[in-house]
Amino acid sequence: MDAARADVLPLATPPPPGPPAAADRVYATVKAAILDRSLPGGELLTEGDIAERIGVSRTPVREGLLRLEAEGLLKLIPKRGALVVPVSPEEVEDVLEARELVEVHCAAGAWPHRQRFTDELAAHLGAMRAAAAEHDAWAFMTADRAFHATVVTAAGNAVLTRFYDSLRDRQMRMGMARMADDPGRMDLALAEHAALLAAARDGDETSWRRLTGEHVRGAGARLRSTR
Repeated sequence: MDAARADVLPLATPPPPGPPAAADRVYATVKAAILDRSLPGGELLTEGDIAERIGVSRTPVREGLLRLEAEGLLKLIPKRGALVVPVSPEEVEDVLEARELVEVHCAAGAWPHRQRFTDELAAHLGAMRAAAAEHDAWAFMTADRAFHATVVTAAGNAVLTRFYDSLRDRQMRMGMARMADDPGRMDLALAEHAALLAAARDGDETSWRRLTGEHVRGAGARLRSTR
């Protein structure tokens, strides 16, 4: 085999399955349980228990937990395990303030491009309605976040889009707490999202901006009331 061919083959050959895939599974499984509150704040996890439940060795468990600690969802405690970090009142306020600043600003920036994303908003609203019919709070929150992320992305500011994406997990976790407290709030959220979509389709910029601000602030007020 010549040298050039030897240089090419390693790049063309996929890496063998091993610990990284298992670590990804640990990361995704534990993260989903934290975000949907199956693992509530204050819960202490052990590597052995996670390894047994997911069916992996302790090495990928450690790798997955380290990633979750870096995201602020877990705190590793030597010789004890990993503590699910509770959502603090300060974090709630910080996220709500950041969300309002980004979404209200991006709603204005996205307005000139509304014809490009109204169908996408309608699809997300449809997913929200389907989730509400099934009383699936997780699917509802996922579609809700996708609705808002579509508007933020349409504004065309890549820095704000990345920042908003970084808030996604915290918003999901907080939103699940609200839905668990009062599933009837899905009906209010559906009505407010439908009004936003109607304003975009009707070309009513004044209503679009007003409704965006009212929706984000109202969602924040309802979230605070559950604490």
